[in-house]
Amino acid sequence: MSRIQLAAAPMAAPLAILAAALIGLAAGQAAAHGDEDHSKDKKPAAIANNAKPAAAGGMSVESVSALRLPDGSLFVPKGVQRQLGLRHMVAEIGDLAATVEFNGRIIADPNAGGRIQAAQSGRIEAGPKGLPTLGQRVTKGQVLAYLRPTASSIERGNQQAQFAELDAQLAIAERKLARYEQLEGAVPQKEIEAARFEAEALKKRRAAVGASVGAAEPLRAPVSGMIAAANVVAGQVVESKEVLFEVVDPARLAVEALAYDPALADGIGEASAPVSGGVLKLQFVGGGLLLRDQAMPLLFRVVAQDAPVAVGQPLKVIAKTTRTTKGAAVPQAALVKVSAGETAIWVRDGAERFVLRKVRIQSLDAVTAAVTSGLANGERVVTDGAGLLAQVR
Repeated sequence: MSRIQLAAAPMAAPLAILAAALIGLAAGQAAAHGDEDHSKDKKPAAIANNAKPAAAGGMSVESVSALRLPDGSLFVPKGVQRQLGLRHMVAEIGDLAATVEFNGRIIADPNAGGRIQAAQSGRIEAGPKGLPTLGQRVTKGQVLAYLRPTASSIERGNQQAQFAELDAQLAIAERKLARYEQLEGAVPQKEIEAARFEAEALKKRRAAVGASVGAAEPLRAPVSGMIAAANVVAGQVVESKEVLFEVVDPARLAVEALAYDPALADGIGEASAPVSGGVLKLQFVGGGLLLRDQAMPLLFRVVAQDAPVAVGQPLKVIAKTTRTTKGAAVPQAALVKVSAGETAIWVRDGAERFVLRKVRIQSLDAVTAAVTSGLANGERVVTDGAGLLAQVR
């Protein structure tokens, strides 16, 4: 028995060593498994939130969008500011030109526009190139149409009778002149000349009456430009003084405004008018001394435009005067409307905080306004994206 036990003891030692090696290999495999990617595994929300920098209300900057704070200001992270495209400018208080506003409308320049009216009742006939159409270019003196006068049967009969009478008188005068010329020397020279003058006068009267009987009157363009209105068709019967065509030069337009206080027109210089899609730059020409509808008419000439306009289009004229006012010039895009129709601006108060300020404004031109109160010198005013900040809740 002792020999058998002694023989088994040497064999147990290698087995123990082998078991220990297997246990160590398994432990190594477990350690290697810990280096694998587990980014898709869900982590506790508390750990994720603790790993991010805290923002307002204890929430992280990455998980918070723009917020309206209890005091009415806005918290807008930098990332949201870039998405909204926010831009700002530094306000500078100074002396600015005072402006006045008028209601006006687009008119054609009196020297570059005209009307074609019927001088008498008649029937419209097409011109050499047909009747003009809207937008067609025409030149001064071009025949646009013909107006053939219309007369009653009695009027036509009287014209024909007068023409026949003149025709007979002309024939008698020509024969008389021929006889006097044959008797030259026996007939005084003054009688021969008198007969000659009488025959020539009757010939001219006959030609004038003959041209008036059914002759068409040409309607010519008074100026060069574009057909702005065409109110006729071929064969149409029109009355005297009826407007048939209007010609306008689109490169030479004017603006007529109404000033209900004549003192407002004192010291007016350059002006501008905002229109859909652009701005009209205006130059003051003068004002009338005769009131129209209890207002004094003012005339401005359009010197530059970057948007199409039409004659008769209403607009607002902003004119600069020689007077000055103190304020800060800001773009019109920086202004927003709040409750009760008040005007306000957004002021940047810090890197991510924006405050709404109610202000008083005065228009400087079509794209700029002067903030006369509610804004301090050096404050940063939001110029781009101000309307989007008002939608933050």
